[in-house]
Amino acid sequence: MTEPILTLSGISKSFPGVRALNDVSLELYPGEVTALIGENGAGKSTLVKTMTGIYQPDAGEIRVAGKIVTLPTAHSASAVGITAIHQETVLFDEMTVAENIYLGHAPRNRFGMIDWRKMRAEARATLDAMAAGIDPDIKLRELGIAKKHLVAVARALSIDAAVVIMDEPTAALSQKEIEELYVLIELLKQDGKAILFISHKFDEIYRIADRFIVFRDGEQVGKGMIKNTTQSQIVQMMVGRAVDHIFPERTATIGETVLEANGLSHPTEFEDISFAVSKGEILGFYGLVGAGRSEVMQAVFGMTQPSSGSLVLNGQIISPKSAADAVEAGIVYVPEERGKQGVITGEPIFKNVSLPSLRKTSKSGFLRMAEEYALARTYTERLDLRASSLSQDVSTLSGGNQQKVVIAKWLATLPKVIILDEPTKGIDIGSKAAVHQFMSELVAEGLSVIMVSSELPEVLGMSDRIVVMREGRIVDTLENNGLQPETLVRLAAGIAEEQAA
Repeated sequence: MTEPILTLSGISKSFPGVRALNDVSLELYPGEVTALIGENGAGKSTLVKTMTGIYQPDAGEIRVAGKIVTLPTAHSASAVGITAIHQETVLFDEMTVAENIYLGHAPRNRFGMIDWRKMRAEARATLDAMAAGIDPDIKLRELGIAKKHLVAVARALSIDAAVVIMDEPTAALSQKEIEELYVLIELLKQDGKAILFISHKFDEIYRIADRFIVFRDGEQVGKGMIKNTTQSQIVQMMVGRAVDHIFPERTATIGETVLEANGLSHPTEFEDISFAVSKGEILGFYGLVGAGRSEVMQAVFGMTQPSSGSLVLNGQIISPKSAADAVEAGIVYVPEERGKQGVITGEPIFKNVSLPSLRKTSKSGFLRMAEEYALARTYTERLDLRASSLSQDVSTLSGGNQQKVVIAKWLATLPKVIILDEPTKGIDIGSKAAVHQFMSELVAEGLSVIMVSSELPEVLGMSDRIVVMREGRIVDTLENNGLQPETLVRLAAGIAEEQAA
């Protein structure tokens, strides 16, 4: 067997409350594509960041061409021949194509100055060899997403990278553009590059990958040759765990329909979305990266405007033009990105909680701090918030406690429907249990809960019904009665039952 170009051995990485990677090993071989497969949150992104010098591992070693290397920076990873092409290309719109390709390693003349003529000539030669059809002298902003990906590939070739990491590279491409990318991957293989290909799409994996490695909960749980493995076997490796007693018992009685979406569409994000959630129900939304789940919820919450369709709340048509309109109607949204969209860092807990409820805590236009404190105390105590005081800066809290602050903030508005987008993302197991318990209490009190989650155990352990989305569309809505995780994965990934049999 050919020796691997890159070897990772015993790599571990932890963050506060989360063990992201645990004793992970990986080998990448020249002229081969290795598919990295796993659910959202399995540790794939952490591994890529470790390989590209963004994170430093807590334990383990990295070898390139048999030699141990340390990667304290992204530049150091590039220097040893490791480059990454991300779903969202990290390039500069105001620079030319040639400047983007050679940024940081431009050819120099004998005076140490950038040799612009040589740089443009070499960029043109690389792009022509790829049949990219791109003028190296135009500004990057003039190109579409697919062409920008080609520039990113050209950059990888220009630094003579031995290892090319492709992280969901086809997510924003048309089928024609995807086929063009496949051709480029074959060129990279012929050039002896080792490629790590990250994708949730099984048709892509089986089209281009030679090997595979499966991650689950930060650990490697399987690897092998693609040709010797069925899709069904890989799905089993991905989910490989039973939903057990860690989720609270549910006693809520499901009542009448509270919120109904009919034919919601958006020009670029989702199409013909219809669903209903009832009083006392937890409606789960499951899908892979790019499925459009969060985008749908943001439209329901008034953050974006659908191009067509309608929302009906308690029998009345509503058309929220803003988040404020949605809150006024009785719909609240706990976002996935709590640090950017959920809390106001630099402000104390009590102000974060009381912000949407200022009418309750003010009189004659003046805020009453005692009322703000009382409101915050009522809801943070229900969630068992762990903090030194309600005056503590919210940015100093753990991820789990920040999530509790966001939930408390919206519950204080007394909503009819609460949307929880990845409610336990990045929080420790104890905080997860507290959030799950509180969700059960909410529906027992008659609230309607919509839960977007990428964690199969959470979706199956908490939902009454599950909506599965793929590429901006709903592919099925299932009663959660003896539902198997493999069924959800197949639907989300577009794998037909006969393929998996």
